[in-house]
Amino acid sequence: MSHKPVVAIVGRPNVGKSTLFNKLIGQRLSIVEDTPGVTRDRIYAPCEWRSKEIMLADTGGIEPYSDDVILSQMRRQAQIAIESADAIVLVVDMRTGITATDADVAAMLLKSRKPVVLCVNKVDSIGELPPEFYEFYNLGLGDPIAVSSVHGHGTGDLLDAVYEHLNFEDGEDDYEGAIKVAVVGRPNAGKSSLVNAIAGEEKVIVSNIAGTTRDATDTLVENQHGKYVMIDTAGIRRKSKVDENIEKYSVLRSYMAVDRADVCVIMIDALEGFSEQDSKIAGYAHEQGKGCVIAINKWDAVENKTDRTMNEFLKELEVDFSFMSYAPIIFISAKTGQRIPKLFETINQVHEQNGRRITTGMLNEMLAYATARVQPPSDKGKRLKIYYMTQVSTCPPTFASFVNKADLFHFSYQRYLENQIRETFGLDHTPIRMLTREKEK
Repeated sequence: MSHKPVVAIVGRPNVGKSTLFNKLIGQRLSIVEDTPGVTRDRIYAPCEWRSKEIMLADTGGIEPYSDDVILSQMRRQAQIAIESADAIVLVVDMRTGITATDADVAAMLLKSRKPVVLCVNKVDSIGELPPEFYEFYNLGLGDPIAVSSVHGHGTGDLLDAVYEHLNFEDGEDDYEGAIKVAVVGRPNAGKSSLVNAIAGEEKVIVSNIAGTTRDATDTLVENQHGKYVMIDTAGIRRKSKVDENIEKYSVLRSYMAVDRADVCVIMIDALEGFSEQDSKIAGYAHEQGKGCVIAINKWDAVENKTDRTMNEFLKELEVDFSFMSYAPIIFISAKTGQRIPKLFETINQVHEQNGRRITTGMLNEMLAYATARVQPPSDKGKRLKIYYMTQVSTCPPTFASFVNKADLFHFSYQRYLENQIRETFGLDHTPIRMLTREKEK
């Protein structure tokens, strides 16, 4: 499996980071499927170049409100980029020249020893580069690349320069056979306590391997349930200014963790309930087709609970997570270690289903039975014919149906077949994708 490198875009407000980001990912307009209940600011998206895919992270969806915090904001952006990206693009503005903030952040990036590409934006004239362009060499980041993110000039050169620094081979082979588990959720939902509880209780080999490609520490855990790599997304959290910026950062870090994971544990704080941030991260995991487990933490701290409390809570969650009704919900306590073994069993089950293959023969037996039981829809006397069905990929299990006319294959009938697949083959805890192919005459 090849690895998708992460490239972070950093820079002062108004240098055009987001314009550049949108320009670079603009080739891929179809990347967001509208999942009901999932709205999100696009701050993390794939970009394709030279037939390889990289993930771009726009740290700039995080603009400060007053001037004096620009430098600290920028430092925080740079810190995120240094910690989680394989390469960094520093965007500066041709029109303003080098500012003290640019110089400060450039120095910080240089110290990190991460590959940095300097992008001089707003070079909108064509032809000779203006003399002011050359002052950007003073930042010490090598050859600056002239770009106009509005017109799109220079973006190819920029991507070429970025690609020089990337390694597309998977650097995670040292986790042979381990299930990669991302623990995601809001700050303070107990993610670190869970990772610590797992690492501490299971007094087995626990090594903090600094991620080969990133500096977020992954914890390797081996216990009677198997071998796991816990990807911890708990990260930057400053108590002083807990504002939406922090929230955006933690969402960005969670997206990155979801991408690397096989199974995502979405932690919900039982005292706080479900939040919009949970829905963003869960929605992203769903779009990426990852196996998910919803873990309700701190259930032991809920006061005055009766048998009804849990059912009511579950009902609410089923509404909140209606777009991923396949995800099992489990109540745990990271503090006391309650039901953590059950959590591992659930992770194993979800992982196994997410990667399961079903033979074409078995699928078509099921198809024959399902279509005999509920007739395919017809429209104006023309009936849908499904010639055969086959599984085209795993993680998530993806099935293609070859039909006579795709527009007869209504959503409701697809849903019916999806449910039949889940029931027949026990795929009740994984997302499933259904594709329709029209068979040529």
